[in-house]
Amino acid sequence: MHMEIPKATELEQKVFAIDNEKDFISIALEVYHFQFHNNPLYRDYCQALSRTPGNIKRFGDIPFLPISFFKSHRIRTTSFEPELVFKSSGTGGTSTSTHDVKKTALYEKSFNTAFRLFYGDPARFCILGLMPSYLQRGQSSLVFMVDRLIQAGRHPDSGFYLDDLDRLHHTLERLEARRQPTLLIGVTYALLDFAAAYPQPLRHTILMETGGMKGRRKEITREELYHTMGEAFALKEVHSEYGMTELLSQAYAINGRYQCPPWMRIQLRDETDPFGHVRPGRKPATGAINVTDLANLYSCSFIATEDIGRLYENGSFEVLGRMDGADMRGCSLMAV
Repeated sequence: MHMEIPKATELEQKVFAIDNEKDFISIALEVYHFQFHNNPLYRDYCQALSRTPGNIKRFGDIPFLPISFFKSHRIRTTSFEPELVFKSSGTGGTSTSTHDVKKTALYEKSFNTAFRLFYGDPARFCILGLMPSYLQRGQSSLVFMVDRLIQAGRHPDSGFYLDDLDRLHHTLERLEARRQPTLLIGVTYALLDFAAAYPQPLRHTILMETGGMKGRRKEITREELYHTMGEAFALKEVHSEYGMTELLSQAYAINGRYQCPPWMRIQLRDETDPFGHVRPGRKPATGAINVTDLANLYSCSFIATEDIGRLYENGSFEVLGRMDGADMRGCSLMAV
């Protein structure tokens, strides 16, 4: 199919204006053409698969780049010097992924727009970050996002609490007494440590886990995690964030069921066939997760992850675990 190569600035505007499926598919095809022509690695990958613009007729024909390429290559669409460089955490000496971000403002627009869509103005909240390992290693896209949300809120008690669980406990007690809407966002192992040391009812606090056991604790199922958090903090809902170093967008969940912002989609592929799509029907489908993140314009918007998921007919999804042989990552919890 012939398509004029779209301009980057026009695509930036179109991506965040998506509000229906027809627009999403149309703009996804434009982004594919833009990245094919401006990303040498992605173009080589598409050509090796014979998935070039001449035979891409529909959204389902677009190839998804294996996420492992981010460990061995710098994935850039257009030539640029990055304003930000994010690196994945890695575990036990495993190699890490690198994401070169061309425009800081584009990442900020993506996470700010999505956060407001799901939670409203961040200025409503006191935002408390509990992600010690991410702060210590630096270059974390998650820490960058939370830091910018904290700055947007400007609450005097907002901030990162590193390993100071006692101070976090007293801060939450004070905020709860004032009925201050609060967001406590943290990596899973740190939240579990906090739950064990300082159980307390949280009636005005959203608890959001971002995944991540990092060998600090025994892997548990999400059901076990939610039960533990619910018991410790008298919560009926535990929120989750699904993002990764290689993406520029996040999905959010309540009790494990994620929803994507309008410019992001999840598809499933057969674990044994990288081109075999698995579609949900009346029953949810299970397979390996492909992510389309149209905000990821200057990297790659079509990424084949190593996560296993369950997809529902309405587009919501669950993350069940990791593919066999895949490196453990921040989002890892055991499959149920």
